[in-house]
Amino acid sequence: MRITGGKARGIPLLLPKGDAVRPATDAMRQAVFSSIASRVEGAWFLDLFAGSGAYGLEALSRGAAGGWFVEKNAKTAAFIRQNVGAVCKSLGRGTHDLQVLALDATQPPAGLSPLPELIFIDPPYDTIETVGPALLAQLAELLAPVPDPVVAFEMPGAITMTPPDWKLARRLGQGARQPTVCLFTANRAPPGSG
Repeated sequence: MRITGGKARGIPLLLPKGDAVRPATDAMRQAVFSSIASRVEGAWFLDLFAGSGAYGLEALSRGAAGGWFVEKNAKTAAFIRQNVGAVCKSLGRGTHDLQVLALDATQPPAGLSPLPELIFIDPPYDTIETVGPALLAQLAELLAPVPDPVVAFEMPGAITMTPPDWKLARRLGQGARQPTVCLFTANRAPPGSG
């Protein structure tokens, strides 16, 4: 598994052995970043259920300013730190504006500054229908000051979510048994409509 685009393209990402992490495929990450390409440069990201850190590191390689990786498993978080180091070395930049947080990703971390514009969510598939709606509601509240946030939520094709605070802008991938990514944008009333 490697970074698929940007200045760190080709840098390999380390993963813990076993089935504790189900990384996003290279093809899926390419599709996501092709869809949000104009939003990445200079943006801050939040990578929830970060696993290898692939989504956040892909954003970094493509020009994101910095962000947070949230991964509950301390052993897996250690792999993310190694991957952050390798990608930052390739980019010739420091790691001061990147944090790996060993926290429960079902609760977005408080006190993020600046607030992220790009949110990547890739939870264990068997938890999505339980944690997804509540997590998206919390993110809507957290990101209320952000003008136009984007959430990329990876899930099996058989799952459909219609969160009230978000609108589905695009769904990448197809097939009930295949991974897909739902790209959500904030479902807000236009200024002056209230």
